[in-house]
Amino acid sequence: MRKDSFFTSKSMKSRRLQRLIGFLRDELAIPSASIELAMRHHPDTPNLLPMILWQYGLVTLQQLDLIFDWLETA
Repeated sequence: MRKDSFFTSKSMKSRRLQRLIGFLRDELAIPSASIELAMRHHPDTPNLLPMILWQYGLVTLQQLDLIFDWLETA
């Protein structure tokens, strides 16, 4: 893998994560502290952020469904 393609894909993942965090805060009113808590406990798996939030009781099942719907269209 070329070095620049690694950084591009990492950058794209980071951008998508930032958009997800924005959705969680702006649309679902999840407090930033809750998001940070979930990310702090599992920093190597940001793609699992919705499930981690649910496991810690920081989002409801209904909110989890909305998050998955958003992820499908993002």
